[in-house]
Amino acid sequence: MSNRQTKTDVILIGAGIMSATLGALLKELVPDWKITVFEKLASAGEESSNEWNNAGTGHAALCELNYTVEKPDGSIDISKAINVNEQFQDSRQFWSYLVNNNLIRNPQDFIKPLPHMSYVHGEQNVKFLKKRFEALSNNPLFQGMEFSDNPEKLMEWIPLMLKDRTLNEPIAATKIDSGTDVNFGALSRMLFDHLKSNNVDINYNHSVDNMKRTSDGSWDLKVRNLDNGSVEHHTAKFVFIGAGGGSLHLLQKSGIPEGKRIGGFPVSGLFMVCNNPDIVEQHHAKVYGKASVGAPPMSVPHLDTRFIDNKKSLLFGPFAGFSPKFLKTGSMFDLITSVKPNNVITMLASGAKNIPLTKYLIQQVMLSKEKRMEELREFVPNAKIEDWDIVIAGQRVQVIKDTVEGGKGTLQFGTEVVSAADGSIAALLGASPGASTAVSVMLKVLKKCFPQHIKEWEPKLKEMIPSYGVSLMENPELIDEIHTSTARALGLGENVQLQRERETVSV
Repeated sequence: MSNRQTKTDVILIGAGIMSATLGALLKELVPDWKITVFEKLASAGEESSNEWNNAGTGHAALCELNYTVEKPDGSIDISKAINVNEQFQDSRQFWSYLVNNNLIRNPQDFIKPLPHMSYVHGEQNVKFLKKRFEALSNNPLFQGMEFSDNPEKLMEWIPLMLKDRTLNEPIAATKIDSGTDVNFGALSRMLFDHLKSNNVDINYNHSVDNMKRTSDGSWDLKVRNLDNGSVEHHTAKFVFIGAGGGSLHLLQKSGIPEGKRIGGFPVSGLFMVCNNPDIVEQHHAKVYGKASVGAPPMSVPHLDTRFIDNKKSLLFGPFAGFSPKFLKTGSMFDLITSVKPNNVITMLASGAKNIPLTKYLIQQVMLSKEKRMEELREFVPNAKIEDWDIVIAGQRVQVIKDTVEGGKGTLQFGTEVVSAADGSIAALLGASPGASTAVSVMLKVLKKCFPQHIKEWEPKLKEMIPSYGVSLMENPELIDEIHTSTARALGLGENVQLQRERETVSV
């Protein structure tokens, strides 16, 4: 039975941070376009964007060691770190615009200042960290970074990690005070509240079952209302698939040639969360370590202060794992049903290439709580089993595709937009740095899918994101301006001010 047939300009599938960001951008650029949202779950930001399901780093490449690679000649390549940081600056600028224009309020409910640190042990790793620090600290984007290999200094920075530590090898850390903790679940909910109050039609408990092209080039979506089982048809000129792990299946249903020969590899995660407030109080930073040999980039161990429901929490992880589900609320058949005639060779090639990774993930699944505690004690030497509980994090689906460099079935670590040649549909696939770069990724979607409008939208885009179309690296004075104005708008000012004073003193 079909009880609804509607026409709209834009359909957004999935109520996470990506759809929220695209919706908020379009609402500013073309306020009169009709936007409709479908979300399978009962509210916004419940899957990958949920605060318990991701690291909430505000990935700005301030502490993640896998964004700075040591080249064969011993020098450090910081190009990826610069790229990720510049993208995070786009996010900060857009959020500031929303706050300054009263479109969202109380930024402290989703972003808080928090030092970002990298921590290593062992002579080789300390050498690497020092070189990385030298390469980054000369760069205007990473201004204010400090390095120390002095245990007394580190005791001031990370008392919980230094307490009762046996120092039988060198240790070192870098620290930058302008880092943040971002609650992307809270931000998604705020943005959807803003969209709802601006006439965006948001439908929770609605699942998109199928989609097909109509004769005039728009898309017809078959949508099921999960509350009463009725089937509805909705057509739109443009569709964005921002359904996290669910995006791949929907992309395949669209039948566009760009979606062929692409597969997905699901990786699950666990965090340990501290339930003892006295211990939570002893740590105030996000501290990233180095991934163990053979571990995928998404399982870099980190000890994170997080603010969830405005309460300070302490998380350690992630422990990677394997589940064939593409979403936490997905089906055990997700992986199998994603294999199609057009991607089976890509998937098989990837399986053969990634036997060590699969083995690693299965070993991780099998870890006992005591074994996980041993890994935690590398960070917190006196951690007690009764102070920590296990939380299941979100599912991540890494993209598998054929590439020139990697050949058939190459596993991609990153975020990727796949769009039709005519720009009528786009899907977001992949994982980290994901949410932190949402604004920059959605700007790419706008460029790819609405090339005919970009010229007329440019003044408004520059108003929302002052650095739009400009390389920050080539304009250090603009970096300073953006850091100061966004810190003020987002309530991070005091933190940045302290940092500036410290820099002045050290000079």
